Amino acid sequence: MVQDDVYIAVKSDVCIMEYGEHLYHRLGYDVGKHEYIRQKLRELGRLLVCSRKTTPLKTIQDHVKPINFLHVVQAVKHVAGFDSETNTYKCPSLALKIGHSLKKISMLVESRANVQSNYSAAKDARTFRRVYETRWNELISAASLRTLQESKWNAPQLLPFTKDVQTLHSYLDVQQQEVHSKLSADKSPQTWSQLAKVTLTQVILFNRRRAGEVSKMPLSAYLSQNPSDPQEDVNIALSELEKKLCKYFRRIEIRGKRGRKVPVLLTPAMQQALDLLVGTRQECGVPKENIYLFARPSAFTCYRGSDCLRYFAKACGAKNPESLTSTKLRKQTGTLSQVLNLTNTELDLLADFLGHDIRVHRQFYRLPEGTLQLAKISKLLMALEQGRLAEFQGKTLDDISIDPEEGQVTSTQMENQTTMRDGSNTDEASQQGPMTPPPAAQPQTQRRQKGRQPFKKKLWEKMEIQAVEKHMMTFINTCRVPRKSDCDKCLEMEGEALKQRNWLAIKFYIKNRITALKSKM
Repeated sequence: MVQDDVYIAVKSDVCIMEYGEHLYHRLGYDVGKHEYIRQKLRELGRLLVCSRKTTPLKTIQDHVKPINFLHVVQAVKHVAGFDSETNTYKCPSLALKIGHSLKKISMLVESRANVQSNYSAAKDARTFRRVYETRWNELISAASLRTLQESKWNAPQLLPFTKDVQTLHSYLDVQQQEVHSKLSADKSPQTWSQLAKVTLTQVILFNRRRAGEVSKMPLSAYLSQNPSDPQEDVNIALSELEKKLCKYFRRIEIRGKRGRKVPVLLTPAMQQALDLLVGTRQECGVPKENIYLFARPSAFTCYRGSDCLRYFAKACGAKNPESLTSTKLRKQTGTLSQVLNLTNTELDLLADFLGHDIRVHRQFYRLPEGTLQLAKISKLLMALEQGRLAEFQGKTLDDISIDPEEGQVTSTQMENQTTMRDGSNTDEASQQGPMTPPPAAQPQTQRRQKGRQPFKKKLWEKMEIQAVEKHMMTFINTCRVPRKSDCDKCLEMEGEALKQRNWLAIKFYIKNRITALKSKM
């Protein structure tokens, strides 16, 4: 820890040291969590330094007394950079973290006071928590969470390009083959480190695992015997391809986030590289005491997967290397999986493999909100705008097919359509009566005119009907009204036969045929 005022405040306060001891008992077994513990203590140290300057509070125990609650709020706002004019925080997460720590410290103070029979201090700590639960959200958390949420608005959501991922895969494959050959011929710490970094990046990239999980993979997990072949009874439920995949990959289990058990799949190439790394550890200077699979030579730590992934993302020549992070790769997997029509069981399986709950998967690993609104909700809005919502009764948003150009009909087109309103000489259409389009397709000014003279409808010739049926019969049979682009294609293919018709005439002809067909059902 840096030797500054915060360090002195932490070392001099009994409650902060007790809180640090509590965290160490819970998390100290993991060396990677030591930095987290240090950060939590420094957060409280910063609060204590600020409180001594701006409030009468001198110790952290003073902070968990109900009489000093408003002083605590004042100090937290000051240390987190609260702006009273905009009601926002410069560092909103700090305010939230300090609140959680103070609540935990009040529990520790109450526990210690009860052991020492100091019931007055225990009552103060207990009362502080009641006040905290009642007022903290109102005074601190609400503005902090709002600041955090608003900071994410209109922020670009950059996912890895598929081409960049393929480029990185290819680059790593070439690098692995080269370094594998070098290490087989010359067992040096430098070559061993290169192969360890390449293989670590490959495992992260292929499995879409969190970088920290793979980095801290213990050697014992890889050496343990975990057969991937399913039992004979399970084989019955698998296809031939799935049985082959079970034999192709090797599966090992490691510790994931929050202590979850998460799987890692290894290809034969990865297994060969890892076998070579394990077999040459001692020759390349890796201490026996180093428990990590991706260990550093002459050290007791492991390589950081995020650093390795960042290095190779830049080295491979990817177009957007900054998007090739483990977090964004995981989000890409969850997002693009929506292209597949996965069942709930398959979604649960994917979420379990990624190491999170299905609720997290649906909330954070989905198509970007902006994309969903542009691609799907816009269909509903256009249907409402054009008065066509009834046409899509019983359909999902994915089933709705509506062209944004359909609603852009010029006044000239509408006048032409008025003079060329189609009828039909087929049996189906004759039962339907006069072939007039829906009122929504008529200009509003024409609907309001009184005493308008009826126009003569141009009946469809046999040649025209045959030309339309040749290309558009699918729409009639499936009871789907064609889009403008579909009608334009028909006009283009049958230009001579339909030279006196436009796309609206074809569209309403199909619509009337569909109406006649439905009336017979």
